[in-house]
Amino acid sequence: MTVRPTRVRRLRIRRAIRVSTVALTIGTATLTYFALEKNVMLVVDGRPEAVSTMSGNVADLLASEGVTLSAGYEVRPPLATSLADGMVVVVSADRQVLPAPQGVGVWVMEKAGGSFARPAIQSAERWVPPGGTVGSSRVMAARVVVRGKEHDVLTNAATVRELLSAMGITPDRNDRVSPSPSTPLQALTLVTFRDVRIRVRHVRAPIPYTVSTTYTNDLAPGRTRVVREGEPGAMLLTYGVRLVDGVRTHRVLLSREVLRPAVPERRLVGARPTTHAGAEVGEASWYSFAPGSGYTAAHPWLPFGTVVTVTNLDNGKKVKVVINDRGPFGGRIIDLSEEAFSAIASLSQGVAHVRLTW
Repeated sequence: MTVRPTRVRRLRIRRAIRVSTVALTIGTATLTYFALEKNVMLVVDGRPEAVSTMSGNVADLLASEGVTLSAGYEVRPPLATSLADGMVVVVSADRQVLPAPQGVGVWVMEKAGGSFARPAIQSAERWVPPGGTVGSSRVMAARVVVRGKEHDVLTNAATVRELLSAMGITPDRNDRVSPSPSTPLQALTLVTFRDVRIRVRHVRAPIPYTVSTTYTNDLAPGRTRVVREGEPGAMLLTYGVRLVDGVRTHRVLLSREVLRPAVPERRLVGARPTTHAGAEVGEASWYSFAPGSGYTAAHPWLPFGTVVTVTNLDNGKKVKVVINDRGPFGGRIIDLSEEAFSAIASLSQGVAHVRLTW
C-alpha cells in the first residue's frame, strides 16, 4: 500500500531542497571565484606591482588596473594572451620613440610560496651612468645565494652588480661574487655572494718560565732548595682572521709582543762529591719524553754517562741504564725511560721498588 506524504511533510521536504540548492550555488560560486582568480605581476615602466585579478586576458587586466596605453608603448605578452597564475606582464615605452622614465631604478622581487611577495627593493641608480637609462624593461628570473641562503627572484637588473645593489648588497674587494659583478644577467642565472671579512684579533697568552739548576755539595745528594721562585710572563699575540659568511676559515699570526718577561726559577740540587761505586734503594718511575732513545734514565746527581744497574726488588728483574738527564725531584731516586722501565715492570704499574748499583 502506498503512503502519501502529508502537507506538512511536503512543505518540510521542499524547504530542505531549497536550502541545499542555495548552499550548492554559493559553494559553486566560491570555487569558481578561486579557480578564476590569478596572481600576476604587473610591471609598468619598470615599477612592479603584485595584482590579484579575475581578468581573462592581458587587455582586461590593463583595463581593470586603469593602465592606458599611449603611442610608442609595448605590452608583453600581447594583449590577447590569456592570463595564468604567476604570469609577468610588462608595459614599457619603446625607447626609440619615448625617453626612458626617470627615477625608477632597478628593482628585485622575491617569489614566496608560488606568488609574489612585496618588492624587496632598493634603488640602484648609483650604478647608472650619467645620461644613461634607469633600469631595464626586461624581467629576468634568477637564483641568488646570499650568505648561504637561497632567494628565487625576478628583477629588471641588467648585470649582477645591479641585482646585488637592488638587494642592498655592495660587494667590497674581499667579498666573493660569482659570476663577476659586471656579468650580464641571463635567464635563470645563479648568483652567489659570500661575505668575506678580514678582522684583527688580539689574544693575551702566558709565557712559561724556565728552571735553572745548579748542583752543589752544600746540600745532601738529591735535596733541592729553590733560591728564586719562577714567575710566568705575558705576551700579546695579534692574529689576522678571515670570516666567510660569519664563520672563521683561516687565522694567521701577524705579530707577538712581550708584555711582561718570564722570571726563571733558580734552584740548588745536592750532588755527591765522589763517583766511587755505590748503591741506593727507593722508588723508580718512568717518563715518555726522555732524551735520546733506549735504556736511559734521569738521576739527580750521578754524572752523565754513569752506567747504573736497576733491580726490581719485587720480582728480581734487572736492567742497565745510562744516566743522560736530571731528575726526578720529589722523593723518587730515578726516572727510567719507557723502554727501561718496561724491562723490569709493567708500565701501568707506574712506580717500582728498586735498588740502584753503580
